[in-house]
Amino acid sequence: MSSMRGLVQFIADLRNARARELEEKRVNKELANIRQKFKSGNLNGYQKKKYVCKLLYVYIQGYDVDFGHLEAVNLITSPKYSEKQIGYLAVTLFLHEEHELLHLVVNSIRKDLLDHNELNNCLALHAVANVGGKELGEALGSEVHRLLISPTSKSFVKKKAALTLLRLYRKYPGIVRNEWAERIISIMDDPDMGVTLSVTSLVMALAQDLPEEYKGCYVKAAQRLKRIVVDNDIAPDYLYYRVPCPWIQVKFLRLLQYYPPSEDSHVREIIRESLSQMMQAAMETPKNVQQNNAQNAILFEAINLLIHLDSEHNLMMQISTRLGKYIQSRETNVRYLGLDALTHFAARAETLDPIKKHQNIILGSLRDRDISVRRKGLDLLYSMCDTSNAGPIVNELLRYLQTADYAIREEMVLKVAILTEKYAADAQWYIDMTLKLLSLAGEHVNDEVWQRVIQIVTNNEELQAYAAHTLLGYLKSDCHESLVKIGCYVLGEYGHLIAENAGSSPIEQFLALQAKMFSSSDNARAMILSSFVKFVNLFPEIKPQLLQIFRLYSHSPDSELQQRAFEYLSLATLPTDDLLRTVCDEMPPFSERTSILLSRLHQKTAGASEKKTWVIGGKDANADKQEMLLAQNTGLKRTFTTIVNGTRTGSGNTPASPASASNAASSSGDLAGLDLSGPTAPAPNMASAAHLTPEWDIGYNRLYFSREGVLFEDAQIQVGLRSEYRGPMGVVKLYISNKSTYPIGSLTTTVDNPASPQLKIDTRNLPEPTVAAAGQTQQTLFCTAHGPFADAPTIRISYLAGALQAYTLQLPVLMHRYMESSSLSAEEFFKRWRQIGGGPLESQKTFALLGKNKTTNERFTRRIVEGFAFKILDGVDPNSQNIVGCAVYQFEGGKTGCLLRLEPNYEKKMYRVTVRATQEEVPGPLVKQMELKLAQGMRADEAFD
Repeated sequence: MSSMRGLVQFIADLRNARARELEEKRVNKELANIRQKFKSGNLNGYQKKKYVCKLLYVYIQGYDVDFGHLEAVNLITSPKYSEKQIGYLAVTLFLHEEHELLHLVVNSIRKDLLDHNELNNCLALHAVANVGGKELGEALGSEVHRLLISPTSKSFVKKKAALTLLRLYRKYPGIVRNEWAERIISIMDDPDMGVTLSVTSLVMALAQDLPEEYKGCYVKAAQRLKRIVVDNDIAPDYLYYRVPCPWIQVKFLRLLQYYPPSEDSHVREIIRESLSQMMQAAMETPKNVQQNNAQNAILFEAINLLIHLDSEHNLMMQISTRLGKYIQSRETNVRYLGLDALTHFAARAETLDPIKKHQNIILGSLRDRDISVRRKGLDLLYSMCDTSNAGPIVNELLRYLQTADYAIREEMVLKVAILTEKYAADAQWYIDMTLKLLSLAGEHVNDEVWQRVIQIVTNNEELQAYAAHTLLGYLKSDCHESLVKIGCYVLGEYGHLIAENAGSSPIEQFLALQAKMFSSSDNARAMILSSFVKFVNLFPEIKPQLLQIFRLYSHSPDSELQQRAFEYLSLATLPTDDLLRTVCDEMPPFSERTSILLSRLHQKTAGASEKKTWVIGGKDANADKQEMLLAQNTGLKRTFTTIVNGTRTGSGNTPASPASASNAASSSGDLAGLDLSGPTAPAPNMASAAHLTPEWDIGYNRLYFSREGVLFEDAQIQVGLRSEYRGPMGVVKLYISNKSTYPIGSLTTTVDNPASPQLKIDTRNLPEPTVAAAGQTQQTLFCTAHGPFADAPTIRISYLAGALQAYTLQLPVLMHRYMESSSLSAEEFFKRWRQIGGGPLESQKTFALLGKNKTTNERFTRRIVEGFAFKILDGVDPNSQNIVGCAVYQFEGGKTGCLLRLEPNYEKKMYRVTVRATQEEVPGPLVKQMELKLAQGMRADEAFD
C-alpha cells in the first residue's frame, strides 16, 4: 500500500477532515474521479488495483459503492498476486450470495482452486467461505473437498478447505455428500495438529446431523485423544502453557458425547485411560490464569464425558463433591461450568442425593451477579427437583420471581408450572402454588401455562370445587388476565359446586366476572360471555342480569363479541330450555397426552447450534429419547391457541366452547408439525456384506475350515488370519501387512456383526494408524457365541495411500467353529433321532450343485461334513452312501446336541441334508451353511486335495 501514494493521500484527507460534510465532499469527488477513470477503459492492472482499493476504503467507511464491481471481478484473473488479492478482497466485500455478478466469478474461482499454487488456493477458499451461497457451494463444493483430501495439498490449505466446507455445510447441508464421510474421517489422523483441529470441527457438525455416516469418528477421536494426553504425541508448537492443545482435547471429548458409550472394551479402556490422565493433571495447581483456564476447559468437558459414560459409581460421587466446590468459586466462569456439569449429572444420575447436599448453594446462585449463572442455576434446580424437595424449591423460585430478570421470567414460570404439576403433594397445594405463580408472573405467563391448569382441573374431579372457590377469591381482587381466563372457565363449568357457600352465591360470581369485563382484552371478554351463557343454564335466578349483558354486547364494535352476545341472547330467550341445556352441558375430560408445557420447554432447545445428547431435567425426562427428538427435530407443537375462539363441531349453530375448541386444536394441531415427507433413506453401511470387495471370497473359502492363512491380498496390503476356538470362546487375530515401499496412514478397521447379539465380538486392541513400508500391525477380536447364528461378520479395512483405499471382507467365523465332534452307537443315534423328532427341531433342504462344470464324490462330501465338526458314524444308516454324523454346538451358558443325515445322489449331482438338534434355532443355520459349501462342489478336472 505504501507504493500507492494516491491511496495513502486519500486516506489522510479523510482522516484530516474536520467535519462530516467535508469528508462527504472529498469522498464524492474521489468517486466521481474513479468513475471517470473506469469509463475511459485505458487502465493497467496497477491502476485498477489502486482505484479498487479506494473503493474498498470508501465502502468500509459506510458509504454506498454501486460501481466498480466488474473491475474488481476482473482483477481476480490477474497473474500478479497483489492484484489478485485485492480482487478477491473486493469480491468478498462487494458481492453476496444473491448478487447478479456472482456467476461471473465461479469459473475464475474454480481455476484458482485447481491451481498448483497454494496461495491462489487459499484466496479462492476465502472467497467461497465468505461469499458462500447455494450456487457457489454446489458449483465448487467438489473442488473444496478435493483440496481437503488431496495428498499434495499443504497443511494450511487443508485447514482452510475444512473450514470452508464447514461454512458451506452450515448454510446448505446438501453440499456435503454422504459418500465423503469415510474420507473426511480419515483426515482426523493427519500428523498436522492444525489440520486435525479443523477437520474435527467439520466432523462435529456433520456427526450431529448424520450420526450413522460418521460413527467411525468415535474410535478416531478416542485413539487420537489418547496419543495426545497419555502418549504426549504432539508438536511443541501446540503446547499452550504446558497444556497439550486444549482446543482439540475439548473437541474430542465433546465428540465422544454425541454417541452412546462404546460396547468395545478396548475403546472403553482407551477413553478411561485418557480421562484418568486428565483428572490427574487437574489436581496440579496452575501457575497462571491461562493455564488455569485451559485446564478448566478440559476438566469440565471430561466431567461431562464421565457423566455421559456413567460407568463408575464411586467416580461419579467424587465428581459431585468436586463440582460442589466449583459452584462456590469466585470465578464466574467456573461457577457457570460447575452448574452446567451438575445439571448434566442430574439428567443422568440414578439418585439426586449427592446434588441435594449443595441445594442451599444452588438456591443462592439465583441471586448471582451474572445472569448466565442465574439462568444455569434455574436449570439445575429444575433438574434436581423431586417429591422430597419440591416444596422448598418451588417456594424459593416464587420468592425470586418477583425480582428476577425479565429475560428469564418466562422460562422460570414455565419450569415452576411443570414442577408444581409433576411433584404436587396434594391437589390443593397444586392449585395454591399455580395460582400464586400466575398472580406473581403477570405478563410473563405463556398461554400454555393457564391452559394446562384448565386441563388438570377438568380432568380431576376432586380439584374442581376448591379451584372454583380459590379463583373466585382472586377475581374479587385485582388480578392478572390469565387468572381471569381460568376463573371464567372454571366458574362457568363448576360454579354450581360452590353456589351454596358463603360469599359464592350466583350473583356474587356474576358480579366478580362482570367487573373484569371492563379491563380485560377482547379474548377474555369472549370467554366471560361463554361463562355467562353457562350461568343462564346453571342459575336461572340471575337470568335478567345475564340477558342485560348479552343485549349490551350485541352492539359491541368487535365483531366476535357482537356475534357471540347476539347468539347467546337468542339461545337464552328460546321458548324452551332444551337446546340451552344440551349446548351448555358440562365439558368432558381432556384426552391424556404429553404435557403441553414440556413440549414448550423442549422447543426452546430446538434448532440449537449444538445438539446435546441430554435435555434439562431429571433422569425421567431423559428416559424417552424418541419423544425428545420428536419435539426438537420436527417442532411438534401441542398448543391450545384456539381455546378462546374455536368452533365446536356438531349439529346446529352452537356457541364456541373453550374445552371443545382446545380438543379440536389438539387433535388437528398434532399433524401440523409432523414431517409427512416420509423417513429419509438410511445411511449405507460400507462395512456390511452388501459392499464386499471383489475377490473377497477366495481367502474366505480358503479359511472356511482352516485356522490360519491369508484372508486377502493385493499389490498394497496382505491380511492374514489366525484363530483359535475353545468351547463358546474364539480368538481371531488379523495381521495387516504393508507390501508397498511407502508407509500407509489412517489405518481404520470397522467390524459389522449382523449376528449380534448371538455372536458377541469384542476388540482387544486396535491396529496402529500408520504402518511403515514392509511393516505390519495386528488386531485381536474375541468372538463369543451366545446362541445359533447364520451370517458371518464382516470387517472394513481402510487406509490412506495417496487416496483412500478400502476393503470389506467377510470373516470365516460361523457356527461350525464352536462345534465339537461326538460319537454315538447306532442304537443311541436312532434313539435320540426319534426323541428329537421333526417340526421346529429339524431342518431339511434338498439342493443341486451350482454350475454345470461342477462335480462331487464321496471323498469330497465326507471332507465337508468333517469340516463342520460332525463325527461321521459309519455303518449306522442302512444305505451305505448316506452319511450320518453327530456333534455338539457349544455357546455361552449351554450346549446342544446336533444329529446329521446327508443323502447324496452323485449321478444327479444333488444332496438332501437333514439336521436335528435339541434347540429350536440351531438346525436352520447349520443346514444353510452346509448347503453353501456342498453346492459349490469341485471342478471336474481338479483333484480334491
